[in-house]
Amino acid sequence: MAARIRKLIVQVDETLREMNHAVEPPTRRALAMAVIENPCAGRYVENLDELVAIGEELGGLLGRRCVEALGIAPAQAQSYGKAAIVGEAGELEHAAAILHPKMGATLRAAVEKGAALVPSAKKRGGLGTAIDVPLGHKDAAFVRSHFDAIEARVSDAPRANEIVVAIAVTDSGRPLARVGGLKASEIKGEDGLR
Repeated sequence: MAARIRKLIVQVDETLREMNHAVEPPTRRALAMAVIENPCAGRYVENLDELVAIGEELGGLLGRRCVEALGIAPAQAQSYGKAAIVGEAGELEHAAAILHPKMGATLRAAVEKGAALVPSAKKRGGLGTAIDVPLGHKDAAFVRSHFDAIEARVSDAPRANEIVVAIAVTDSGRPLARVGGLKASEIKGEDGLR
């Protein structure tokens, strides 16, 4: 079953200056969110495969929207993350089903490769609830310069029977990153760690 989408929101956060220093090139983070109907709202459902399938669909859709918003080729994406907010008639496990690894597979296809785990967050909340979408390098989890997050929030969602699903993709790490560790230019991208 296809996701019943009420609303799609796409935005780009671009940092040009930090602590009075130019950020060259600017750091850019895209966030794509879908507000969807929760087909399991208001009742206990043992098998959550329907939500897993919806997550699989949204991973590709929202991942592509992020890449398009950044105006980059999929291979130029550097970080990614995912999150979901379930409305009050749903349960936290509904967010877990949406964010299942099948979502990660289609997100990886949208950004080409993605050897590292996709960081994720989930919570329950009402209208306007915010969630931080965690970010990590898509091919090497040990790249500290790419540990980050971006806030996702939709002013009129989630309604009780909805889920807000968010995907974030970047074309860079944090602005002026300088805490050491593995550099993006040094990764092998084979095991998802280094």
